[in-house]
Amino acid sequence: MFLARASDTEHLGARLAAALREDAGAASPIQASIHLIGQLGAGKTTLVRGLARALGIEGPIKSPTYTLVEPYVRDGLTLYHFDLYRLGDGEELEYLGARDAFAEAALCVIEWPERAQAWLPVPDLLVHLTVSGAGRDAEVSAATPRGEKLLTILRERPDS
Repeated sequence: MFLARASDTEHLGARLAAALREDAGAASPIQASIHLIGQLGAGKTTLVRGLARALGIEGPIKSPTYTLVEPYVRDGLTLYHFDLYRLGDGEELEYLGARDAFAEAALCVIEWPERAQAWLPVPDLLVHLTVSGAGRDAEVSAATPRGEKLLTILRERPDS
């Protein structure tokens, strides 16, 4: 899909949040892994900002390029936003406590997953963002049965 403006990329993040909420149901925490793939400036953090805002997370949502992970907690929801761009080796995730984050009932959104692929859980969804003229192209695909369910929800509700 073509995302002409940053607000369109944020809206895609909000749609992902809505699909995650619907899939989890009212009583269950949101637990999923989403990998964001794209070059510098492709809109990965903008998408996370839209996702976080739609989940009720307030305050600044910034790229954790220097901290590598930024946790957000709100109303029983935990969102871990990873940016692995500066990661030298996937083993460094052990020092960040990433294994614990992946094991708990949390939403893990990972930018630059290719930097630590062998150390990461299989993503439910993969979002490929590509710069296209003044906008972005986004392709969302599934890697798990849960991801397939999320994709179905996204397709059934294109304007949510």
